[in-house]
Amino acid sequence: MAKKKKLSPGNIAQNRRATFDFAIDERIEAGLSLQGWEVKSLRQGKVQLHDAYVIFQNGEAYLVGCEVTPLNTASTHVICEPGRAKKLLMHGRELDRCERAANQDGYTVVALNLHWKGPYIKCEIGIGKGKKAHDKRETMKDRDWKKQKSRIMKHSAR
Repeated sequence: MAKKKKLSPGNIAQNRRATFDFAIDERIEAGLSLQGWEVKSLRQGKVQLHDAYVIFQNGEAYLVGCEVTPLNTASTHVICEPGRAKKLLMHGRELDRCERAANQDGYTVVALNLHWKGPYIKCEIGIGKGKKAHDKRETMKDRDWKKQKSRIMKHSAR
């Protein structure tokens, strides 16, 4: 069984697949409009971001594909929609820049991670272009080389 990667204390969830599939050009932090049961579930870490992306409708941005699993104890009197689109809260300039980038050929806007910033939950979104197969192989080679280099440095330090 593979070890589960530990997140830093402020992180809730991370989309590691996004940085593998996309070459991220720009990162933007956005707020989330959430319901009470969703916040309680996020505190427990019951969220998945692996298919999350951003769509634009009527001049607003929505996070789609983010699955928040409801807690049995916190959502007994509320009808929960785990896959509901969550509204992203951004400044107008940031919203326009993201929408313009998403309309360009080959670019997409994906969710990279969810984290706490004080009492608020923030979503880091990235504007990126999809990688081709040879780019992904290059990323894997770089990652393997970094692992080998750290092992070599660890043994040479002794």
